[in-house]
Amino acid sequence: MNTESFASLGLRPALLTNLASLEYVAMTPIQARSLPPMLAGRDVIGQGKTGSGKTAAFGLGLLHTLTEKHYAVQALVLCPTRELADQVAKELRRLARGIDNVKILTLCGGTPIGPQIGSLAHGAHIIVGTPGRVEEHLRKETLKLANLRTLVLDEADRMMDMGFQPALDAILEYVPAQRQTLLFSATFPPGIAAIAKRVMQAPEHVQVESTHDSSTIAQIFHLVEDSERITALRLLLLEQRPDSAVVFCNTREDCAKVAAALSREGFSVAPLHGDLEQRERDHTLIQFANKSLSVLVATDVAARGLDIDALDAVINFHIPRDLDVYIHRIGRTGRAGSRGVACTLFSEQERHKLARLEGILDDTIYPAPLPPASLLKTPGYKPAMVTLQIDGGKKQKLRPGDILGALTGDGGIEGSAVGKITVQDRSAFVAVRRSMARDALHTLQQGKMKGRNFRARILGRQA
Repeated sequence: MNTESFASLGLRPALLTNLASLEYVAMTPIQARSLPPMLAGRDVIGQGKTGSGKTAAFGLGLLHTLTEKHYAVQALVLCPTRELADQVAKELRRLARGIDNVKILTLCGGTPIGPQIGSLAHGAHIIVGTPGRVEEHLRKETLKLANLRTLVLDEADRMMDMGFQPALDAILEYVPAQRQTLLFSATFPPGIAAIAKRVMQAPEHVQVESTHDSSTIAQIFHLVEDSERITALRLLLLEQRPDSAVVFCNTREDCAKVAAALSREGFSVAPLHGDLEQRERDHTLIQFANKSLSVLVATDVAARGLDIDALDAVINFHIPRDLDVYIHRIGRTGRAGSRGVACTLFSEQERHKLARLEGILDDTIYPAPLPPASLLKTPGYKPAMVTLQIDGGKKQKLRPGDILGALTGDGGIEGSAVGKITVQDRSAFVAVRRSMARDALHTLQQGKMKGRNFRARILGRQA
């Protein structure tokens, strides 16, 4: 059997047709190894790095067995963060496009519960959510799982790290004993093994290589004094000038300090951590995804679910406390066939972590010199794009095509100057080339979409 072709799996025709339209031809290693036992109804543990294709793996497994005429929750996918849940739901909807009337509902904290209750009242086929909010709906009896066939624990190691064990235990009380359980994790510490033993029946353990070879990701380590970390970080950014880079910090306090320091030096930067308002987090992620924000300074928890197709660089401001997290971090660059760079700053006090990391990577680490100090005379750089926010969205029937048409119509800007367009319920965001931002804003403010005027502004301090 050709294990690389989706056609070899015996998937329902609607899924195969849609996969072809999405240009999903060959399976990734984790898909090739996990889908056959999944489709056979077995429990599966999938272990692989971020970007390995696990969402499509379990998504196809869920959708193949879905009975769309039976309007009840048949699959529950639990994710550690809202950002990851949103991304998973988006991918599942893409995979389900060939099947009529599949309802995929996201249930996460940080958003009002009322609309979720209203939507649940009309039924759903697949729920994607965070443990806390899913547990709340189960307690309120607004979510019923009597017809559940499949439970998915996505990024289970992060769920445990974030303290979701009690919520998960509570959810399991509502889940039918006769079900399929799929668990995906980048790492497999003892805590995950214990969970798997408790909630799964003779699972198939599928593992794809979690370390990264140098052909995909260049891993570079720099020895620095603690007092020199910010300067070292500036040098790395000024030398590489990445369109999109994530700087990982171990604490929220470091995150805020580092972002503020880079901002003072003229970099396009924003922090991402748990103390931020959800709206601020959402705006930051939109700008980062559409290339109007170059540097994201994030904690590990906040960065879960961050999905950027071409992340140029990952920089570890400190070596993470949990060395397995290192694999998570660097796995965010060098994806989609591109080469990535992962730089790590460490001090003499962290030498012991470095030795342990050598064991994980099965390689000797040699510190590299920092870029020349003369680069510090160069000011921080600005991204090519700026984000415009429009006070209208799906509720006002706005679509990406309406926004593009308004921007590029008579007297407007050229289409090549327009980047990613994101339409939410009541707001829309469009990236435009920096040099044309003011013209684009004027065009939106003076023109009409759907026969009416919409207020628009430049998002944040980007100009």
